[in-house]
Amino acid sequence: MTQARTALITGAGSGIGRALALEAVRRGYAPILVGRTEASLRETRALFPGTSATIVTADVTTAEGRRAIAEAAGARLDVLINNAGTLSVGHLRDMDDAALERMAATNLVAPMALTRDLLPALKAGQGRVANIGSVFGDIAYPFFAAYSATKFGLRGFSDALRRELSGSGVGVTYIAPRATRTAAEAEFAALVEPLAMTLDSAERVAAEAWTAIEAGRRESFPRGKERFFVKVQRLFPALVDKSVGAQARDARTLKALEPVSKA
Repeated sequence: MTQARTALITGAGSGIGRALALEAVRRGYAPILVGRTEASLRETRALFPGTSATIVTADVTTAEGRRAIAEAAGARLDVLINNAGTLSVGHLRDMDDAALERMAATNLVAPMALTRDLLPALKAGQGRVANIGSVFGDIAYPFFAAYSATKFGLRGFSDALRRELSGSGVGVTYIAPRATRTAAEAEFAALVEPLAMTLDSAERVAAEAWTAIEAGRRESFPRGKERFFVKVQRLFPALVDKSVGAQARDARTLKALEPVSKA
């Protein structure tokens, strides 16, 4: 009997993670749903009744949580999607240590540590690591400074890991969605208009992510202006400094930040 392909998805209880799980099932994978809240994971699980799925209630930022995840993955894993993330927005001067540490731990350290722990299973399955980054991992946005830094780090980790694992049979895909309509949108909703953000649905992000994963691509960016600006950023960063800096100084942007500012 052929063993079902498995896909382990962190942050699977809501938003992009939930959409990634649904898309995984649609494509024939048995999902391993990881998150901190069992009730949310069960809500995700209920969306595909009759499908083999595993729920793992665990915190990816802790060694204990990662051990539980590795035990659930078993000896063989086809796809690991590091999706769990957190976001705090505002002036850097207003960010306390807890917010900075939370973003670094969840968005960067946890994916590195979990990938390390699951490498034996991924090698056994000749699988693929997919890291969910952000367009802000290329285009560093004001008032998203710490978040951008973690996503820059995740992109760097993805490139380095891909090269380190070359020849091992394990691939690495970095996925960089733009702003997405999820519960996290509430954190930056006031900035959508002044910063001219385009928002995608979680379903669209998940479909594009899985297309990139199954095609074995090294990276995936959204269609539209953001893809163009990523290329400009990499070649002519001073041009982006000028454009985005003007947005940061705009009175509408600064006014939108007032509710989240401590100043």
